[in-house]
Amino acid sequence: MATTKWSLDLSHSELGFKIKHLMISNVTGKFSKFDAEAVTNGDTFADATVVADIDVASINTNNEQRDEHLRNADFFEVGAHPNMRFVSTKVERVDEDTFNLFGDLTIKDTTKPVKLSVEHNGIATDPWGNVKAGFSISGKINRKDWGINYNAALETGGVMLGEELKIQGEVQLVKQA
Repeated sequence: MATTKWSLDLSHSELGFKIKHLMISNVTGKFSKFDAEAVTNGDTFADATVVADIDVASINTNNEQRDEHLRNADFFEVGAHPNMRFVSTKVERVDEDTFNLFGDLTIKDTTKPVKLSVEHNGIATDPWGNVKAGFSISGKINRKDWGINYNAALETGGVMLGEELKIQGEVQLVKQA
């Protein structure tokens, strides 16, 4: 079976995250610049290989002061580590439309295995003849596994930031000719 290459349609995709703040609510953010591609056998994603690159400087939490703090050495060190990268290692089918996508996530030159839950939402052809595949992606990582340790103790006990980071994505891929 011939392989098929799929590229990201950034204008119809988003990559976000959520983290506990002050132990009482979640702060959300997103990366506005990222790229991804998948290679499949035919049009089935059951054995896809996926590579994604994220421009860390494109982080946006709707607060420029916080975003600048996230870009500095307390968090992502964008000057030294401008990109994050995910490279898949295995796809495991859960049911007809749901997969576990295993891979290696590199943040700040540290690479660790992760598992993402991927829901394949289908394949459709847009009005211009482009074949697109849609996916919803979710997962959880511990930020400290990648050396993102910044925190502050609260007067009332507890800490300012949770360790668990929830990943959320909505992705459209375009089939390449």
